[in-house]
Amino acid sequence: MLLGKLFDRFANGSPVTVMLRGTLEYALRPELLDQLFTETARHQYTHKLLFSTLVDLTSLVVCRVHRSHNAAYQADPAQVGVSLKALYDKLDHTEPAVSAALVHHIGERLIPVLQQLGAGLPPRLPGYRVRILDANHLAATEHRLKELRALRAGPLPGHALVAYDPQWMMVTDVIPCEDGHTQERALLGDVLPLVQPKDVWVADRNFCTTSFLFGIATRQSFVVIRQHAQNLHWRLVGKRHRRGRSTTGEVYEQAVALRDEEGNVLTARRVTVALAEPTRDGDTELHILTNLPEGDASAVEVAELYRGRWTIESAFGELATTLSAEINTLAYPKAALFCFCVGLVAYDVLAVIKAALRAAHGEAEVIEKLSGYYLANEISRTYAGMMIALPEECWHVFGAMTAGELGRLLKDLAKRVRLETLQKHPRGPKKPVIKNPKNKKQPHVSTARVLEARKRTG
Repeated sequence: MLLGKLFDRFANGSPVTVMLRGTLEYALRPELLDQLFTETARHQYTHKLLFSTLVDLTSLVVCRVHRSHNAAYQADPAQVGVSLKALYDKLDHTEPAVSAALVHHIGERLIPVLQQLGAGLPPRLPGYRVRILDANHLAATEHRLKELRALRAGPLPGHALVAYDPQWMMVTDVIPCEDGHTQERALLGDVLPLVQPKDVWVADRNFCTTSFLFGIATRQSFVVIRQHAQNLHWRLVGKRHRRGRSTTGEVYEQAVALRDEEGNVLTARRVTVALAEPTRDGDTELHILTNLPEGDASAVEVAELYRGRWTIESAFGELATTLSAEINTLAYPKAALFCFCVGLVAYDVLAVIKAALRAAHGEAEVIEKLSGYYLANEISRTYAGMMIALPEECWHVFGAMTAGELGRLLKDLAKRVRLETLQKHPRGPKKPVIKNPKNKKQPHVSTARVLEARKRTG
């Protein structure tokens, strides 16, 4: 095949691992990444350690091929070409703007591959580009910095706003922030340059501000956003009308007038869902604001669009369970944010692999049954051995491929995957836990004696 008989052995034995390495080689093409760094970085510069090398090494840590940057460095110091201290210095000073540009670049590079595979999900709203916006707060790190060692509070290395494309199941953009205590709304001004005409931005009420809603509307774009009553100047107009029933409850609609600080008025629709079951916070109704034309999106469709927000929560869950995107030993904010952004890149690479699997085995079979955990486990188990047998230079052919060539090869490899080895194993409903009172006179119990008693009682 492409790289001979040895390549074929890995392609047949662990095709998903070959798919990952090939897609990484295509996505992380070194000359493109180094050019991106040169154009984006404001304070850093390239001396010996290339930005592309840093990204490639971090991707192996994120994909759990190596447990840490130190372990990845020790595996092949010559490949990195600098000291371990120089590696961490580069990592600790990578500018958030560079990390954000990396995520955007990978999204633009991989979406044509997805289009060639023809494995995108049906559009959420035909004629529009839907984007889901949410925040992710990075987990607290270890107290590794001198200034943190005397503190009991968990050190927060930052957070980020993430834009997600539900049709391609990919992260397209990220806005990283080093200050873990910065309010999410303070970053919304950086979202507006990403907005394009005919976009529909779906978000929770934390992002419902006057400036954000008016900013999107002035860009000939649209929102589907849960109302935050205290952040807006608004008044209801006319009567409320019942529009049908959604998956979660009865749907009503009423016109609403929004006003900004300068007195400008934006007429919108207020879609209310009377929930069949209350939310975790006890809310019995959801109020959703949208400026979408009624002829393009009914009230029920707006309610379902907002309900689709859960897909980005699933993406964050997969980042946490199948990838190491938040490494608690990286205490410097820039390093933690860079690693998180490389995690988003790895998530997008896995999205391409899943798209190839959908194209080869069918949408329902992959979406309903494929386990992200077992997929990542298969890759981490096989990767190191494969890279010994097929070293770095063997994979450069993938970087030179077109989107169409890579798409066809990935689909061919996907046909060799035995999905039954990567299936989910959903557990049944949890049994209620009975909490027994503690017995101070008997703090421990012998498990063997408890089991023996079970035998006697039948």
